[in-house]
Amino acid sequence: MKQSVVLAGMLLAALVGAGCATVPGAPSAGASAVSRPLSDVPPSTPAETRARVHVDLGMAYFEVGRYDVALDEARIALNDSPGYAPAYHLFGLAYMLIEEHGPARQNFELALRHAPGDPEFSNSYGWFLCSRGEELRGLEYLAQSARNPYYRHATRPYTNAGLCHLRLKDDAAAETQFLAALQVDPSNAQALYQLADIAYRGGRYDQARSLLIRLHQQSNPTAASAWLGLRTERRLGNRDAEASYASQLGSRFGTSEEYQKMTQGKYE
Repeated sequence: MKQSVVLAGMLLAALVGAGCATVPGAPSAGASAVSRPLSDVPPSTPAETRARVHVDLGMAYFEVGRYDVALDEARIALNDSPGYAPAYHLFGLAYMLIEEHGPARQNFELALRHAPGDPEFSNSYGWFLCSRGEELRGLEYLAQSARNPYYRHATRPYTNAGLCHLRLKDDAAAETQFLAALQVDPSNAQALYQLADIAYRGGRYDQARSLLIRLHQQSNPTAASAWLGLRTERRLGNRDAEASYASQLGSRFGTSEEYQKMTQGKYE
């Protein structure tokens, strides 16, 4: 799946759906409860201090794809401090990535039950819901996360909300969310790419080109962004720039789906 989530430092979103279910024991995602992320709050007991160490270690393993070790560290954290919400959150993230959706949902809900206003948990659960076909409910949680004035990473829920709207085939709403993500973090590569892709689909090729130039000034092209750049320059008639992207696809992404499309002439 090319549209990755910005979660937990790697993953890596407001509509309020009437009648949506809520997390048992937690306020509605549209509620006004606001709290600081637990990651910003010092542990209150020695047991929580030990639990945080294991959650932090588990997150480090999570970020490099060692989900088995991340799960082990979450278990140790809960043994040290039963009910420690960040451990449930780590469980949820790891289970989501290994596609054990039932345990992922259960643990995200437990995290929010123990820390209802935590914007990191709302962001993660919101994207999980979006990815499971519950987009409107997911958008509620993402909006709650983005609205939290204490959350230093609001670019994440805005980005995830944009991806969620893309799943609903609503480019206009997605564009609004990606622009909001850039307001918080002008270097957000996912938002820049998605805005360029939306502009391309809308026939705004000059805008798509400007966004891709901005993206590639701060990070190396991916197969997807090089392919979008090639098609954009082709639409604009810039043959030298098109050839440059074609060369990058061949030299750096020769086994990619995008390169195969180029060699087959499937530009749209």
